[in-house]
Amino acid sequence: MRCLIDPSDPPCPVCAYSLSFPPHLNPNYRCNSSLLIDYYCRSDATHKYILIDAGKTFRETALRWFVFHHIPRVDSIVLTHEHADAVLGLDDVLALQPFSLTNDTDPIPVYLTQHSMDSVEKRFPYLVKKKHKEGQEMRRVVQLCWNIIADDCNGPFFASGLKLIPLPVMHGEDYICLGFLFGEKNRVAYISDVSRIPASIEYVISKSGAGQTGQLDLLILDALEKTGSSNVHFCLPQTIETVKWLCPKQTLLIGMNHKFDHHKDNEFLMEWSRREGLSMQLAHDGLRVPINL
Repeated sequence: MRCLIDPSDPPCPVCAYSLSFPPHLNPNYRCNSSLLIDYYCRSDATHKYILIDAGKTFRETALRWFVFHHIPRVDSIVLTHEHADAVLGLDDVLALQPFSLTNDTDPIPVYLTQHSMDSVEKRFPYLVKKKHKEGQEMRRVVQLCWNIIADDCNGPFFASGLKLIPLPVMHGEDYICLGFLFGEKNRVAYISDVSRIPASIEYVISKSGAGQTGQLDLLILDALEKTGSSNVHFCLPQTIETVKWLCPKQTLLIGMNHKFDHHKDNEFLMEWSRREGLSMQLAHDGLRVPINL
């Protein structure tokens, strides 16, 4: 935003480009990182829609991409952590639920750690506390059902029939953020906010250490800056080293700042992929990745 309200000379090419075309034609237009899993549940032959994170830009994202991809609802929500870019859109999930003046609608299950629950309860007390005092007016709010999960890879849980394994990683050395591992036919790891992956988690998701579970088919991984390092996020050099160590079949990078130009940097990554024998590309808002879970 700073590049647009107080442009440099010459102006930032990525930010300038981001407003030159409609977002659906513009991969440099980026909202908060999030993932929607369209999971076909064989037990009842229905599609389940599992959302990982609902950040500050969730409403904009849903209006644009839910409509574009014909997503009718959200069945479950899974939270990686309690920062603004992961939870401040929870209130906007109301727009996805059936209208009811009395809040008489099935709640959406939300899965989060106790630490995140404590934070959400302070920020959104009206989404957590359901008892009304005598004489208090009823107000329409999103109906959510809160479920505490462990920040431990030995504590798997199920969201709308899909098994997810928490992957606790460091988001700064004083903070734990969750990634998630899911999929039986194809294994997917989603790690959106990370500065260091502990050795025990590397073992769970690496090609050499995964044992019976096998190589990752898709890794979705944080990459904030093109160069240098950050104390709270992977930057491209650390991301590349991690990909070389884990050896997933395919990697998509998320969380990039405005220094990444989608087209130019994907050309670089395409050449890197050919050279290293590992597929790695920048993701973009609205990207759909067919995969059999």
